[in-house]
Amino acid sequence: MKRQSLDDLVRLRRARDRMDRDYEQPLDVPALAREALMSPGHFSRSFRAAYGETPYSYLMTRRIERAKALLRRGDLTVTEVCFAVGCTSLGSFSSRFTELVGESPSAYRARDHEDGAAIPACIAKIHTRPVRNGEAGRPAGP
Repeated sequence: MKRQSLDDLVRLRRARDRMDRDYEQPLDVPALAREALMSPGHFSRSFRAAYGETPYSYLMTRRIERAKALLRRGDLTVTEVCFAVGCTSLGSFSSRFTELVGESPSAYRARDHEDGAAIPACIAKIHTRPVRNGEAGRPAGP
């Protein structure tokens, strides 16, 4: 595969930063490609080459990560959390959440999260980050 130029990497980073910052907004590949000054196809291929996953997968991981934090608070319904993180379909949100986290949003919300309450948010974020590519059901190990 062709090495990416420094300019391309800077533009990809700008689009990725937008996904991190504006995850709750309606973002799609054409809009993100415009942000990176690339065609949608080139943007998708370049993003995957640079970050190891598609733009959609990256965005959904950010959304699920934020959804986990909102569900741990317990003051919003699963539907409210779904829309708060920028998802427009409760079914798609629930499916993706379950795929990445290993349990449904309702089960995650209902679970006791008090054990993690004393952990600083920056550390909790690392340990509660959703996993990608169906890794949720795999046991941890060497």
